[in-house]
Amino acid sequence: MNAQFETGFHAFKSIGLAELNDKAEMLARIDNKYILRAHQLAPALRSFSEIFDVLDIEGIRGFSYSTVYFDDQALRGYYDHHQRRRKRCKVRVRSYVDSDLHFLEVKLNDKRATTLKKRLKLDRPLNVLDDNAKDFIDSCYHDVYGESFRKEMSASIGISYQRYTLVAKDGGERMTLDTGMRFDAGGHTALPPSDMFIIETKSARGNGIASTGMVERHNGFLPALRRLNLAEDHQLVA
Repeated sequence: MNAQFETGFHAFKSIGLAELNDKAEMLARIDNKYILRAHQLAPALRSFSEIFDVLDIEGIRGFSYSTVYFDDQALRGYYDHHQRRRKRCKVRVRSYVDSDLHFLEVKLNDKRATTLKKRLKLDRPLNVLDDNAKDFIDSCYHDVYGESFRKEMSASIGISYQRYTLVAKDGGERMTLDTGMRFDAGGHTALPPSDMFIIETKSARGNGIASTGMVERHNGFLPALRRLNLAEDHQLVA
């Protein structure tokens, strides 16, 4: 995050984590994602400050995230998402680096196309799912779809980035702004431009992208990949 954006966030009123979760925890929500360059986002920050507060924990507003996504050998989780199947399951271990907190997260879709997120607190990050993690995933899947999951999954892609989190002053909506992204999979690393931001809105009313060339089909995500400068193999660095 450059100095221009750090200054832009000074206009925001701060909000603590407990108050944010009280206003807009959004474990059941509809998500929308947007990709913007820095020059497009900068003017919007001024108007955002009138509508949103920014998460602030002990003076820190930009937080480091590290996430490992899991999938089976056939990458069914990825393809189910790509094909927009109603029954789909996204599994990841997310680490909040600054606070040394780690969660197993399972994201599913209900009949209303609402994203349901369920979390299990971990003592440490996992690169291999243990029996406790597998039982939690199966329980979440069964609760939503009424059937067993039980797919053997391994780590498929790692993503790290810096995130700013905004919450609507009136509650009921969150917005995240991610930058400084890095994607790692299969011995390759992909780096979007440093002035690129992924903006995600999360609300009750209201994707993982194929960034390292590890899948055969990613046409549904090509517009996003092109905007991130990740659509071509030459964008991968060892």
